Amino acid sequence: MMSRDFTSRRSFLALAAAAPLASAARRGKRIPLGLELYSVRNELTQDLMGTVRAVAKMGYDGVEFYAPYFDWTAGYAQEVRKLLDDLGIRCYSTHNSARSFAPENLARAIELNQILGSKIIVMASAGKVEKLDGWKAVAESLSQAAEKMKPLGLRAGFHNHQTEFRPIEGRRPMEVLAANTTKDVVLQLDVGTCIEAGSDPVAWIKGNPGRFASIHCKDWSPDPAKGYKVLLGEGAARWKKIFKAAEKIGRVEYYLIEQEGSAYPPMETAERSLAAFRKLHGA
Repeated sequence: MMSRDFTSRRSFLALAAAAPLASAARRGKRIPLGLELYSVRNELTQDLMGTVRAVAKMGYDGVEFYAPYFDWTAGYAQEVRKLLDDLGIRCYSTHNSARSFAPENLARAIELNQILGSKIIVMASAGKVEKLDGWKAVAESLSQAAEKMKPLGLRAGFHNHQTEFRPIEGRRPMEVLAANTTKDVVLQLDVGTCIEAGSDPVAWIKGNPGRFASIHCKDWSPDPAKGYKVLLGEGAARWKKIFKAAEKIGRVEYYLIEQEGSAYPPMETAERSLAAFRKLHGA
């Protein structure tokens, strides 16, 4: 475990760094753009440090690490943090399985995120959940975690996939999660999976104002031959309307590119996605 002084210092730095991000969207300044590193997962597994350097060189403002980070030692997390600091980029958030939110694991997740400078610990999979009562239990777990994180300058979040937008017992699980969590819990919107499941991301943002600090920019095409293997702007997402709703109503603090493939290799896809975002967003 880290020393208390180190933890406190990282907590202070996380709080100080979060404030400019949160206010940027409200003041109309450029909203940071990061890369969800699942997009380049094979490269990351082979050479994490080199991959992060390459992502920074492309022009991304930061990154989001996904579930395997949870198995890092505190010492390795500190090495990664030093790299991020040296490159001038940030770790905005982390993707986690439900195990990171289990009572016996939450302290470890908090420790690693504080070291990395992350501000949101996102549950990206709730595991197998049955019926709406099961989703209410997931919501309770998120709210309890958020309560513990708040004094430390961290937030809990939930990242949707198709499952959470497909109705069961007459209601979408995402509606249950939104209604049964405190507003401190971020609803990290995955645009592509929302659309594929037949929901409207703009309507979803408008129905839950102020809860979308983080948005995953991933397109989806109804063409079976393409699906998620498209760059931004090549699918069904209405990006201009999504950006407008995210910034005026959702209170987005940072965007994240997430790609599940394209006609190009993963690193080239990440670079092309950055260019596509800038063209669509105008920043």
